[in-house]
Amino acid sequence: MAKQKKAAPQARQEMTGLERLGLRVSSMINHPIAQSQRWVAIHRLDTDRDLEWEEVMGLLSETPELDLTFNDDGSVTVRWEQQSAEDRDDLIIERGWEEEEVEEAAPF
Repeated sequence: MAKQKKAAPQARQEMTGLERLGLRVSSMINHPIAQSQRWVAIHRLDTDRDLEWEEVMGLLSETPELDLTFNDDGSVTVRWEQQSAEDRDDLIIERGWEEEEVEEAAPF
């Protein structure tokens, strides 16, 4: 049997500080507890640089569905209202199924 060549290891790409912070904030907002209470407190870590923090907070503040409160301790409380499916622009709901299509017998 012929030996298989090992694939050369791919270079590992490190996440930037902005990507790490964005992922952490996104994870906090999408957490089930935060989703049920519709708010989350985001604390700035020592590893979050000024430019990265300002960039992510700027993106959040530009999102019309979010209400940001900048607290005295440096944290940010993000609140949002529950949206119905009709109000969301990122969710596609297909409507208009014809009754005839649903009631047709399967061809097999």
